[in-house]
Amino acid sequence: MKHTETVEITGHIMDSGVLARVLDDVLEYGGDYKVDRLDLGREHDDESYARIAVGADDDDTLQRILMRVQIHGVNPVDATDARLAPAPADGVFPEDFYSTTNLDTMVRLDGSWTRVDRAEMDCGLVVADGVVRTVPVSEVRAGEQVVCGATGVRVELPPAPDAHADDAFGFMSSTVSSEKPQALLVRQIAERLREVKRSGRKVLWVGGPAIVHTGAAPAMVALVRAGFVDVLFAGNALATHDIESALYGTSLGVDLNRGAGVPHGHEHHIRAINTIRRAGSIAGAVEQGVLTGGVMHALVVAKKEFVLVGSVRDDGPLPGVHTDVLAGQRAMREQLPEVGFCIMVATMLHSIATGNILPASVPLVCVDINPATVTKLADRGSAQAVGIVTDTGLFLEELARELVPGYSLPS
Repeated sequence: MKHTETVEITGHIMDSGVLARVLDDVLEYGGDYKVDRLDLGREHDDESYARIAVGADDDDTLQRILMRVQIHGVNPVDATDARLAPAPADGVFPEDFYSTTNLDTMVRLDGSWTRVDRAEMDCGLVVADGVVRTVPVSEVRAGEQVVCGATGVRVELPPAPDAHADDAFGFMSSTVSSEKPQALLVRQIAERLREVKRSGRKVLWVGGPAIVHTGAAPAMVALVRAGFVDVLFAGNALATHDIESALYGTSLGVDLNRGAGVPHGHEHHIRAINTIRRAGSIAGAVEQGVLTGGVMHALVVAKKEFVLVGSVRDDGPLPGVHTDVLAGQRAMREQLPEVGFCIMVATMLHSIATGNILPASVPLVCVDINPATVTKLADRGSAQAVGIVTDTGLFLEELARELVPGYSLPS
C-alpha cells in the first residue's frame, strides 16, 4: 500500500466486538491493515488498546477509510493540523470534506485542538474565527472554510455505562427484547430524569400519535405539569389527535373511554385542525379558551417548547407545523442546547430524525411496541440508544406513577 496512517483505539474493544468491526471496515473500503500493538486489559472492567497501520493505494481511499473507522472512536496517532478548503458553492462541500459523526469531536488548528461546537452526524465542519461548527450540506455557503479529510480530526467516545451501578443503563444495552423487567426499567428512567432536572438540564421528548391513541395523554399531561417535559418534537399527527381528543373525546374518531367509533367520528380530526386554524395557533386557542385540555394545552400553559414538523401525508396541517423540512430541522437544532436526556415514544421517523441531530453524549431511550423501531435507530448511527419494547400507554402510565406524586389513571 502506497499511503498509510497509524491509528489507535482505546476502550472495551474486544468484548464489544469493536476491533473486529474496525478491521472489517478497513477491508470493506478497499484498504489493508497491520496490527502493530495490542494491549489487552487484564480485568473485566479494564480497557484495551490497539495501534493499527492502515493502508490504501491512494490518499482518497485512505481518507475515506479513516473517516469511516472514526465512528468507532479510532483516531490517527500523529497530530497534524486539519486541512481546510473553501466550499465551492452554496450548499456544496469540497469533494473530500470530512463527514462528521455524532461523537464529541476536536479539530487541530495552528497546533492546538479546538472542540467542535456541537457534534452531529452526516454534516461538514466549518471553521471561522477559530470556532469549528457542524454544518449540514444545505446550510454551507460558498467560500466558507471546510475541514477536508480525516487529518487533524479526533473523536471521543462517550464513557461506557457501568453495568454494576444502581442507576446505569448497562443492562438495557443488550439485544432488544420485550423480555426485560419493565418496572425496573421505568424506575431507572425515572431516577435518571430526576438527576437531569436536578442538574439544570432539559428533557427532550419525541412523540407519536400512539400517545393519544393508547389513552396515555393524561399521563403525558401529568409529566408536563410536573416539569419532566421541557421540549417536545412531534409531527402534525400527535398534536392533531391530542387536540381532537380534547375537543371531541375521540382519537381517529374512536371514543377513548369506550374504545368504539362514534357517528361522524372520522371528521373529528379535520374539524379539530379547522378549529385551531380559526384561532390562529395552538397557543391562541389556549388563550381564547377554545382548547382547555390535552398535551398541547399543558405545554402552552407550562411555557414549554414544542417543534412540529410535518410530512406529505398530513391533513391541514395545524398552524405552526413546519412544512419545510429544512426549516423544521433548524428549529429542532435550536432546542438541543442544554438537553441532558431524550425519550422517544412510538414514532420511528421522528425518532430517527432526532437521533441524526443528537450528539452521542446525550443518553436516549426509545420506547416502542415494535422492536424494529429501536433496532433501526441504532443501525442509523445512534449507538447510544437503548430500547424498551412495550406498550406506549403502559409505559407512560407507569412513568407518571413513578414521577408524579398521587398520580392515578383518570376515571
